[in-house]
Amino acid sequence: METGRVNPKMRVEDQGLSGLGQVHYNLLEPALIEAALARGEGHLGQGGTFLVTTGKFTGRSPKDKHVVKTPSVEDRIWWENNAAMSPEGFDALYEDMAAHMQGGDYFVQDLYGGADPSHQIDVRVITELAWHGLFIRHMLRRPAREDLDRFSPDFTIINVPSFKADPKRHDCRSDTVIAINFDRKLILIGGTEYAGENKKSVFTLLNYLLPEKGVMPMHCSANHAPGNPVDTAIFFGLSGTGKTTLSADPGRVLIGDDEHGWSDRGTFNFEGGCYAKTINLSAEAEPEIFATTQKFGTVIENMVYDEETLELDFEDDSLTANMRCAYPLDYISNASSSALGGHPKNIIMLTCDAFGVLPPIARLTPAQAMYHFLSGFTSKVAGTERGVTEPEPTFSTCFGAPFMPRRPEVYGNLLREKIARHGATCWLVNTGWTGGAYGTGSRMPIKATRALLTAALDGSLARAPFRKDPNFGFEVPVSIDGVPDLLLDPRRTWDDPASYDRQAQKLVAMFAENFAQYTAFIDEDVRAVAIG
Repeated sequence: METGRVNPKMRVEDQGLSGLGQVHYNLLEPALIEAALARGEGHLGQGGTFLVTTGKFTGRSPKDKHVVKTPSVEDRIWWENNAAMSPEGFDALYEDMAAHMQGGDYFVQDLYGGADPSHQIDVRVITELAWHGLFIRHMLRRPAREDLDRFSPDFTIINVPSFKADPKRHDCRSDTVIAINFDRKLILIGGTEYAGENKKSVFTLLNYLLPEKGVMPMHCSANHAPGNPVDTAIFFGLSGTGKTTLSADPGRVLIGDDEHGWSDRGTFNFEGGCYAKTINLSAEAEPEIFATTQKFGTVIENMVYDEETLELDFEDDSLTANMRCAYPLDYISNASSSALGGHPKNIIMLTCDAFGVLPPIARLTPAQAMYHFLSGFTSKVAGTERGVTEPEPTFSTCFGAPFMPRRPEVYGNLLREKIARHGATCWLVNTGWTGGAYGTGSRMPIKATRALLTAALDGSLARAPFRKDPNFGFEVPVSIDGVPDLLLDPRRTWDDPASYDRQAQKLVAMFAENFAQYTAFIDEDVRAVAIG
């Protein structure tokens, strides 16, 4: 039995899946919530939200992600960063997963990845869980209903959490698997209920496909000035560094909070929704995002709530620190209807420095921007990945290594070329610790970060006095209205300046050791600004 709207020539049987139970095509949000409730997948929350927990996986499982090693991609994939799977292993995985699916009910969503039609891919997502269909319907871009009659997927994702992989038979690491086959245009996900694997699989696809078209895929949020898309800013950063929070500025138009492309026409969002962290979320600090947690259809993931009143507890991280909400982009009142912007005028690289060494903001030369982009220094924030329970200093090249199938210099060179062509100003912003390292210092005040970003975007920060940082060589403002001068000099925020110096040298050494892997691929001007 089938329900919903679909291209009659593109049923799942036409894609090699047979013997399934009910197949529900492109159900709208109310029907998906009804199905999820009937199946006992979660609970209805305040305002018609959907409350769900994801079991033992409350974050991504990057070590279980594999790319199938076929001749067409063998020389293009960054294998040091992407685990290989043999074609034979993938074929067995697909055969066994298809057999496991027989008799079960499934939910199909036909969606777009990319707001720019010139660079858009059509993605079919087949999910075992109805709420996964709701989640991905929020996160990707939704075709008009009439367009579904002729929808033909470029890639298909099949997500079956109840399926357990066999590492020996399927050539994978564990019974959890995310396997990408670029030749078969197919992604298989099994053994995890964490919904974020769905959206990041699409991001990985675009990260592979777009560079060949001269389009820079970016793990970043983006916004622009009201009525002026030419004044666009992008915010690079790993999860937990502030991409969603800082781009949701009520004084600017939100293009998107996580994944974008930079083409010859400008900036465009890959997605149709937002996936915001909710730990310590407050109506005072982030009113727009907070309001989505009581709007119809918002997926509330891994949050503790009162069983009687259904009131959410934004401070209880007993399930995970990676508690989140997923909602459509138009739930943010100042969101762009087109999800398009101009060429970035300002590029902000967000880092969460658990060492407490970096200043709250620094201005970068183009060569320094290339250096810090390839370095991708930050701290993995608790809960974002499985097993991360407190901030861990890390280097994640391009501020998104888990999603980068190609070598870092491919993305680095694209970014550098676009910065040079369009004259963007680059900033490094630390949303991590000040006054000491994690455990001693305190988190950078968000009010100060917002003030500095506002000054950077309106041009007033460029007119402030700057000093050259003795450890990293970039320029740091000495004074700016609304921010204590003390905060701008991290060494002065420490009780023991000598301890700061030791910590700074430790971080400098880490930068130098990490960047050694790129020296054979960079130009002399970038090598000249290398730290250490």
